[in-house]
Amino acid sequence: MKLDVKNRSLAPHGNKRILWAERQMPVLRSILEDFRKRKPLRGFRISACLHVTTETANLMRTLKAGGADVVLCASNPLSTQDDVAASLVENEGIPVFARKGEDSKTYYRHIRSALEHHPEITMDDGADLVSEIHGKMKSLANGVFGGTEETTTGVIRLRSLEAKGLLRFPIFAINDADTKHLFDNRYGTGQSTIDGVIRATNVLLAGSTFVVGGYGWCGRGLASRARGMGAHVIVTETGPLRALEAVMDGFQVMSMKEAARRGDIFVTVTGNLNVIRQEHFRAMKDGAIVANSGHFNAEIDIPALKKLSRKSRLVRDYVEEFVLSGGKRIYLLAEGRLVNLSTAEGHPASVMDMSFANQAFCVEVLARSGRMLEKRVYRVPETIDAKVARLKLKEMKISIDSLTPEQKHYLASWELGT
Repeated sequence: MKLDVKNRSLAPHGNKRILWAERQMPVLRSILEDFRKRKPLRGFRISACLHVTTETANLMRTLKAGGADVVLCASNPLSTQDDVAASLVENEGIPVFARKGEDSKTYYRHIRSALEHHPEITMDDGADLVSEIHGKMKSLANGVFGGTEETTTGVIRLRSLEAKGLLRFPIFAINDADTKHLFDNRYGTGQSTIDGVIRATNVLLAGSTFVVGGYGWCGRGLASRARGMGAHVIVTETGPLRALEAVMDGFQVMSMKEAARRGDIFVTVTGNLNVIRQEHFRAMKDGAIVANSGHFNAEIDIPALKKLSRKSRLVRDYVEEFVLSGGKRIYLLAEGRLVNLSTAEGHPASVMDMSFANQAFCVEVLARSGRMLEKRVYRVPETIDAKVARLKLKEMKISIDSLTPEQKHYLASWELGT
């Protein structure tokens, strides 16, 4: 099979980094060892569109150990780690279609290349494979009997397909697993986004005003970590309950229009469109830094920023300076794409351990019974969620209590009262 990676000579370095990540992913490693013995995925073709990182590499190794015939393409043009892509090709024999910095045309060509594998199972981070199958490559749908989706944004797209009666095969919403969004979104996005902003700019967060657009699980984690670095944190929201929660958590809450005048650093984490717009750019201070850690760069109205600007230039790697009329400067990080993956390394391996354990277990369910499932979006079964949590606790050498028979009876009864 054809493949497309930037530099295969980077494979030795990539392999070292993959093995370093594996040391921090004990749950996935235990699944790999189990899959290697049982081969539950033997003969199944899997196409994956995920961030090509060290953590994803360990998921791909796990699926291959289980007998799967797997190919991988990138789910973001700037998130690919080229040494990891090279190592998967050279050391694992897994075809990869991904180059860091690839243009939009190449990005979609890579998606189509991964789908030419004629997958029976898809794995998405943003629903690009599923969207392509439901759009331009509809003939493939009959051969697919299930898929998984990693992100909030992707799950929203898939639920829209389901609501319109257009979804052609069942999908497990990995993002909805408690062991995913409560940990990956909050702790992973929180830490890695701060890491990305600092690596790109080397600015001091302490004493700055840090504006977080959105207070979902990613926003909660980011706001908490920014405060921990000494920043004054402002949260913007459209949802009254989330806004109230942010207030109760001790953050300032206001509209983006008001926050735009105050902020030094802005990061969107909503999964929505044009969260930062023309009127906000006009109100910002000279030197404001703008970034996105939601899935798509559409959260920032970049065309509006370009229209307002009289010139732009790259002043650091992944830092573009836009000079507005009057001389005010606004700095956009990583082209508005995922800053935590574009300028840093994404989520820490230890938190991706749980997310990818859910992926592996759900792929096994699809291999076993995907053809018997209805064509809808499924939550990860609670049994899998609990299993992942217990495995993680076990690997952390933490023991917890079990309910006694008396306690189980009490929780299941109405007669006992007070």
